[in-house]
Amino acid sequence: MSAQPPSAPKPYDLLGGEPGVRALVDRFYDLMDLEPAYAELRAMHPRQSEQSRDKLFWFLSGWLGGPDLYAQRFGHPRLRMRHFPYAIGIRERDQWLACMRQAMMEAKVPEDLQQRLRAAFAGTADWMRNRPDDWDAPPQQPLVPH
Repeated sequence: MSAQPPSAPKPYDLLGGEPGVRALVDRFYDLMDLEPAYAELRAMHPRQSEQSRDKLFWFLSGWLGGPDLYAQRFGHPRLRMRHFPYAIGIRERDQWLACMRQAMMEAKVPEDLQQRLRAAFAGTADWMRNRPDDWDAPPQQPLVPH
């Protein structure tokens, strides 16, 4: 009988589970409200952000390897379909990535996990684009406002 190696911890657990993911999402939305650099991104969201915060928290919970809270409430996320009413181009993609990068830094997510998540977020954010402003432009390493 051979022992199975322990599985690697999931990003959800590395972030601290529910409280860590919630803190990351809350910081992300707080930054959208505070930083002028994310104005176009903020304009795409409802004036009151509680429902948006919850939906991102529920989605990220499952996406990061924790409880699949979004699917339990709404079924498959169908991200592109649900975001299709919003014009998402390079600027919106890059603002989302920059805001999440800043939120991860300020939430003191470990650097190695930030790198993994930035790569995963970049692929997903690029896939969400639905405006042909420049289909071939790769995600930029966004600058974080200070």
